[in-house]
Amino acid sequence: MKQISRDFYLNQLINSKHNRLIKVITGIRRCGKSYLLDPLFTKHLIESGVNDRHIIKMNLDGIRNKQYLDPVKLDEYLRSQILDSDMHYIILDEIQLVKDFEAVLNGFLYMDNVDVYVTGSNSKFLSTDIITEFRGRGFQINIYPLSFSEFIENKDDDKRTSYNEYIRFGGMPLVLSMKTDEDKSKYLKDLFELTYLKDIVERNQVQRKDVLESVINMVASSIGSLTNPNKLTNTFKSKGTKELSINTVSHYLDYLIDSFLIEKVDRYDIKGKRYIQSTSKYYFADIGLRNARLNFRQQEENHIMENIVYLELVRRGYNVDVGIVEIREGDKRKQLEVDFICHQHNKKYYVQVALNLDTTTKTEQETRPFVNIADSFKKIIVVRDDIKPWITEEGVLIIGIIEFLLNPNSLDN
Repeated sequence: MKQISRDFYLNQLINSKHNRLIKVITGIRRCGKSYLLDPLFTKHLIESGVNDRHIIKMNLDGIRNKQYLDPVKLDEYLRSQILDSDMHYIILDEIQLVKDFEAVLNGFLYMDNVDVYVTGSNSKFLSTDIITEFRGRGFQINIYPLSFSEFIENKDDDKRTSYNEYIRFGGMPLVLSMKTDEDKSKYLKDLFELTYLKDIVERNQVQRKDVLESVINMVASSIGSLTNPNKLTNTFKSKGTKELSINTVSHYLDYLIDSFLIEKVDRYDIKGKRYIQSTSKYYFADIGLRNARLNFRQQEENHIMENIVYLELVRRGYNVDVGIVEIREGDKRKQLEVDFICHQHNKKYYVQVALNLDTTTKTEQETRPFVNIADSFKKIIVVRDDIKPWITEEGVLIIGIIEFLLNPNSLDN
């Protein structure tokens, strides 16, 4: 397998050099955080003229570095490697293994010739509160599994064949090195059970693992559907789990979000210009993990497409909400859904995801929310078919999913 470039994240690291903050690489486990720092970022430093003696690398889960799990010894060692007044780059993997690592790293913020980069792979370090551990002096770069454009770099198959594999097995980097579907399936199932689930249970001292697993299964089964802790709790009660509280289900959802396994997307009333807190949508950080959790049984391509489009939008740096447009039909009010509203600086897009637009009725159904939005921001429908992008008479861009995923400027076609 050839080297995966991961240029999107590498460029973020490069642009954050010397910003006087600790660079904290976060994201779901096994998605490539360590690989980003070494070899990719290390190679960039050397190619830009940094002497390798000024690059201080340490993997703290190695047996040879066990002594440096003591914070005092780690601090003494790192300081002993700072040779002169030139810039030094400290790159530490599995930093969470060091007790009081925050104090060690914060000490280097006061040194003008030290730039610090860290990653970790247990759930404590992956938690979304990690930046607060550095008291506002951390710069977070959140990494996702491989995008389709990164995935296809290592594939010799045609685009459609590669896409079909991607929507089944997702973008966890190690999947690319596996030859058979059986190996990929087993790896993803084991990864979910023995890594993610185990971490969440241990970190949060979960008492009802059975309930946690059921919450995961329900969310996995309903990606792209509106839900909330109350709905999930009622589902449990309808199946006989009477003593379960909404707070427990809510906490379990938070644990899944905190581990970066799933992401919550809020609803936004486009006309009313306000968020609606009653229900939200949840998407998985990797569609292969979602499929593995359900034993690859539920393969509804429209929901899988929606999850993949969501991930692509957030990878590109957009803030993403689920949109609703309220209209009147006679004496009644009706809410039409826009799959995604995307914001980035002064840009804004409305995005729908549809398997196809093979009938006039289907086309009208998908474009109807757009017709009822009064502003002039760009409106887009992503479809499964391999088509050349085209624009309807109403100004809606229709684009195929593969073109959307492979063209970084696809929203601006």
